[in-house]
Amino acid sequence: MKTRLTRLGVFGCALVFVGAFAGKAEFAFAQGMRAALPANATAKTYGNGWECDRGYRQDAGSCIAVTLPANAYLTDSSYGSGWACQHGYKSSQDACDAIALPPNAYLSAVSGDRWLCDRGYQQVGNTCKAIQVPANGYLTDSSRGSGWTCERGYRTVADACVAIAVPEKAYLTFTSNNSGWECERGYRKIGDACNAIALPSNAYLSGRSYGNGWECARGYRKVEEACVAVKVPQNAHLDFAGHDWDCNKPYRKRMQACTSGDRND
Repeated sequence: MKTRLTRLGVFGCALVFVGAFAGKAEFAFAQGMRAALPANATAKTYGNGWECDRGYRQDAGSCIAVTLPANAYLTDSSYGSGWACQHGYKSSQDACDAIALPPNAYLSAVSGDRWLCDRGYQQVGNTCKAIQVPANGYLTDSSRGSGWTCERGYRTVADACVAIAVPEKAYLTFTSNNSGWECERGYRKIGDACNAIALPSNAYLSGRSYGNGWECARGYRKVEEACVAVKVPQNAHLDFAGHDWDCNKPYRKRMQACTSGDRND
């Protein structure tokens, strides 16, 4: 029993010693951290290291006061200059210069450090020049290009809107590009006119603006300007498109026939 008590006493003393050593180590670490912190700095809440207090910025391992120019405000970053210009001003070296607005312009609501032209004006150098909209034209919402486009029924020619000459059997499109018109169904564009599509027997209108404007019905193939019936040999069937044929399984195509692959075929 005495031996056991002696052992417990030794173990207890060891615990007291370890606790005391840990306490001293923690205290020393805290003291070291305080010593490592430069003036006007605070230890980071998460992780290691420190950061400068608001109004100070890092410089060669220390925190120096931010020199705030007129029309500027402190940022939340301790890196860089530590300040930014107010709305309506832009940074120029160590100062904030007021943005000079030309007539018919306004400050950008997003950045506040540049200007944009009012509707009906375009930027030309450092000015906003009025957009000259021709007759039968209207302003667009784009700041690029001419800033205007022609009304329906007119197309752009140089700096003017010229009426589109729509031929017989044609209709206006929703764009002023190219000719500004398309042919009605059953007609196709040839030059400045719409010519009727000559539809052969066993054909139908394709609805496409290119080609001859028609396609052969299923079971027929196009041969020049006619639709010729597809000749399906024995043990074959029309293909997916319907304008040719494929062999039934397990036959294979050989010349214009379907064979089983035997040498005697």
